Amino acid sequence: MATSQDPGSLGVYGFRNRSDHSYDKLSFANSASIKAPAIWDHLGREGKKSIIVGVPPNYPPRRVNGISIGCFLTPDTVKNDFTYPPDVKAKINALVGEYPTDVKNFRTHDKDRLKKEIFEMSRKQWQVVRWLLSENEWDYFHFVDIGLDRMHHGFWNYFDPTHVQFQPGNPYQNAIPEYYLWLDEQIGLVLELLDKDTILLVVSDHGAQRLDGGFAINEWLIREGLLVLEEYPAALTPFEKLRVNWRKTRVWSEGGYYARVFFNVQGREAAGVIPAAEYERFQDEIKGRLEALPDDKGTPMKSLVFKPKELYRHVRNVAPDLIVHFGGLYWRSIGTVGHGKIHVQENDTGPDACNHAQYGMFVLAAPNCSLRGDYEGARLLDIAPTLLDLVGYEIPASMQGRSLLFENQDHGVRRVERK
Repeated sequence: MATSQDPGSLGVYGFRNRSDHSYDKLSFANSASIKAPAIWDHLGREGKKSIIVGVPPNYPPRRVNGISIGCFLTPDTVKNDFTYPPDVKAKINALVGEYPTDVKNFRTHDKDRLKKEIFEMSRKQWQVVRWLLSENEWDYFHFVDIGLDRMHHGFWNYFDPTHVQFQPGNPYQNAIPEYYLWLDEQIGLVLELLDKDTILLVVSDHGAQRLDGGFAINEWLIREGLLVLEEYPAALTPFEKLRVNWRKTRVWSEGGYYARVFFNVQGREAAGVIPAAEYERFQDEIKGRLEALPDDKGTPMKSLVFKPKELYRHVRNVAPDLIVHFGGLYWRSIGTVGHGKIHVQENDTGPDACNHAQYGMFVLAAPNCSLRGDYEGARLLDIAPTLLDLVGYEIPASMQGRSLLFENQDHGVRRVERK
């Protein structure tokens, strides 16, 4: 959203990425993983000041022309510096005490503790936001409220009547609506601090939807003879701790909201099995088999399976060979082995009630914006170009999106029709 570049061009495909084509080198994404300039970098070159708060990945805190506050990747805000400049940390601590960038162990059965901590985190964060807005110089301000994401993951099954675990009249049925009301109040307080010429954008970086369960992708690969182990584990085991027979393994996967599927290719991986000349045929075969997978009731799951080169303008670093949205993301990918079954309810790290969804929302208010009413077809890539266009800056050639104020046509540019 901030760079207007797709994941392939950024070379970052998830929080954990293969560092090279070896089997055991995974790197965790952090602020240094993103090499492309973001909107605040482009504005900084124009001498404009930015404040970014909790915008992932932002640990270590990115150096900006202004102020940068770390995101949920920050290990510990007491032990670690989470601000740039560093002296801002002391000012924040003086204002709210210990500053939380996330709630710990949000995949938990202790819902009372979780709800309390999410609201307390958000209270402190919004207090800091108001202080930053009113007491510091800025031209661009960007804040991510991570609490909403944590509320969705923690309480969606209590809120959504279509969720497989929903029980009417449960004690947390209104937890998510309560948080939305809270956010609405916080946005209202911020609006009181802004003048009429301020451009305001409320935008989600992804949607949310119920989670029907998890698909244990590596369990399935083992059953299909595509992933071969020296021995099946006696307990639930993360993939990196499995004893894999690489000379017989053709496919393995990393779990997550979606599956990143990797092939063991001759001449690319050290013990590659799949002949390079058969790569595309094998890729098509596995794609078809994944698309045909059923859910736990035997109904077609209707999974979405993508080839990175068909998704992204560039494919940089070590990309997955296939990307899988199980059940259109109504099922998440589970990478651990030891379940003894393929369809599971629990996440690798604890209970999870919702999954990310492909479609989100935005609300844009700007004094010079010609768009009115509902707008469909916007992409995350379009957000930064639109904001730059609204303030009169040229859109950098590196940005892959377009301004929503204009729609490019083969014969030129025309303004989007008002709705």
